[in-house]
Order: sequence, then C-alpha cells, then structure tokens
Amino acid sequence: MPQPFKYIGLFIRKDDPILENAVVQVCQFLNARGLSMVINEPLSFLTDLEVISISDFPQHCDLTIAIGGDGTILSASRALAGSELPLVGINVGRLGFLADVTLDKLDSQLSQILAGKYREDTRFLMQATINNANKPIGLAMNDVVIHANQSLHMIEFETFINGRFLNSQRADGILVATPTGSTAYAMSAGGPILDVDSDALVLASVCPHTLSNRPLVLAANSIIDITLSDKTVGSCMTTCDGRLGHIIQPGDTIRIERAPNTIKLLHLEDHDHYSILRAKLEWGRKLTC
Repeated sequence: MPQPFKYIGLFIRKDDPILENAVVQVCQFLNARGLSMVINEPLSFLTDLEVISISDFPQHCDLTIAIGGDGTILSASRALAGSELPLVGINVGRLGFLADVTLDKLDSQLSQILAGKYREDTRFLMQATINNANKPIGLAMNDVVIHANQSLHMIEFETFINGRFLNSQRADGILVATPTGSTAYAMSAGGPILDVDSDALVLASVCPHTLSNRPLVLAANSIIDITLSDKTVGSCMTTCDGRLGHIIQPGDTIRIERAPNTIKLLHLEDHDHYSILRAKLEWGRKLTC
C-alpha cells in the first residue's frame, strides 16, 4: 500500500515545556522512513529542520503532527481550521483527551496512521464577536468564557438564545463549550459530558449567585448573545480556549456561535473515547470496602 503522507509539519508550542527527547524521537522515526519535515518553531538541537509558519503548513504538508498535550492540539486546530489538513497528536506527559499516540508506542501507533490505518474525527469550533463586529475576536475548539478582568468580583449579565431572552444573573462568569470542551472547564463548572459526536453546545455559569441556575445543552447552531449589565463593576474579559483574552466593558454584547470551519483529527483505528474517559476520570477503578 502506498504511504498517504509524505510531507509532515511538526507543531510545538513555544511556551510548552516540550521534552527534547520527544521531538528528537519523532524526527528520528520520520527520518527513518524518508519523510520530509518542517517545524513551526526553531529548535537549538535540530538546526537543520526547516522552520515555517503553521499558516503555511497546508501549502507544504499533507499531515500535521502536534507534539505536546491537549493545549498544543488546540493551538494547532485553531490555526488549521478550515484547511482540511489532517492533524494527529502525540501525547507527551499526562493522559490527554485529544492525543492518543504515545511516545512509548510511537513506532507501532504512528506507523499505522502513516500507513493509512486511522479513523477521521471531524470537530467543530466556535467563534466569538463583540457588538456585532464583522471580524471574530477569537476561535475556540474547547470553550469561550466571559469573566471578570483581574479581580474576584462577580459580574452581572443577560443571556439570549437565538434572539430570545433566557435569563439575567450574577456569577463569577459564564462559558459556552463544544463537545470537545465539555470535559474541560465546563466539567469543572458542573456541566455535562457530551459525546464528541454530539451536535450540541453546553452553556454553564461559573459559581452562579443562585442555586436555581443549571447548565443547559443547546443545539450547536444556536446563537448565544451575552450582554454585560451596566451595573457590572469594572471591565471583563472574553477568553477563547484559555488564551489571553479580549477586554470588554459594561454594556458590551458578546455573540458566541458555531464557526464555519472545522478541523480533521486522526485517531488510531481502535480509538475509543469512552476508554479515555474511564482512564482520565478513573471510572474503571475497582471499589474497595
């Protein structure tokens, strides 16, 4: 069988504590198979590797390999959204939800994917805009969060779904999460875990100032408008996937909706999201008396 991937783009996050041996191990593996490589950041220990921006990967590569954790895959996904360039993650460190290739099984697992033995997994992203602006202020594969900026005070806001008033409330913040992000901040906020193939969003308040508030599951094509009350003290921030956010002021409206672009992840043929949930959340641990 001909090898479907010949030109590989390696993606790392500059601020990640990437282990040098992980990058070297991946490069040695790919070199042994005669594959061409580029990388998005210069490395002092691999000076002969061509460095190009990840925005140029779709023109030069037929596969992107993200080396790191889920945060690295999220960064790559936002940059590659809509390009149709497939992405596979190699997990370095703790168990991740998105990357199922591990360093200790790199030869067998990555060999399968390079040979075309993989499952495609299409994930959607969200976008956030402020005050009906034409250009989004950010993309998110996990979640969009609105919260107080540099203080611990609560914020006051109103929420509208598809133009219909939902509620007004005071809370530490509010978030909208995709199925991908339902196991991240949304889960900590008490939201449900969605099947990754669900066409849905989670709307959850962060430490709401009322016991009657509960997370909501909405259709993925919902348009969510959140307006900060003029009574809110100080500025707030909109954060996409935990990155440095956009400052918003009382009276501003943030619109959160499904982005037009998707990202294509590649998994091993025996990939099982529920087994990852069991391992990550320790659901499979035997109970003892």
